[in-house]
Amino acid sequence: MTERTASPRLGCDLPDRLLAVRAAEGDEDSFAVLVQRHSRSLLTLARCMLGNPQDAEEAVQDAFVSAWRHLPEYRHRAEFHTWMYRITVNRCQTMCHRRPPPLSLDTVAEPAAGDAWSQPARTAEEDAAMAALFRALAELDAGQRVCWILREVQGLPYKEIAHVTRTDEQTVRGRLFRARRSLQEAMGSWR
Repeated sequence: MTERTASPRLGCDLPDRLLAVRAAEGDEDSFAVLVQRHSRSLLTLARCMLGNPQDAEEAVQDAFVSAWRHLPEYRHRAEFHTWMYRITVNRCQTMCHRRPPPLSLDTVAEPAAGDAWSQPARTAEEDAAMAALFRALAELDAGQRVCWILREVQGLPYKEIAHVTRTDEQTVRGRLFRARRSLQEAMGSWR
């Protein structure tokens, strides 16, 4: 079996840069390794931005399709994962602009109450806290939300966030400061 037709498992130890070069040359197995390697973090990013697992999956899938199509143009100025974050952020922002505004909680019917033993209070409280966080994130300016997610959820350094958001590090720091302050106020009752 040649290296070109090797299974994705065999390329797992190769760096992203080499896999991206191979994928740009049409090696689907190399691209499959990149997808496997980065899909989880991109799904987390998209889920935080969109608040919906189905939309997140669609956004990440679209991002990988776009990346596959544009790999020959990828010039390695940024790390592959940074490039994918940029594509995913763009896709999520496009989806946010196209979707209808969310329904008010007052207009949504409450689900039927289940068995009290099957829904422990702790799980309900955690779910409510997460819902409150997602609502607070949705209230942030888009730039603040992206910077906060990339820093606090994905753990990216300021320099990479600046590259993904096409800003400078000072702008990233300012957005993070404002996002943290807003989230701290919004989540104050959950401390």
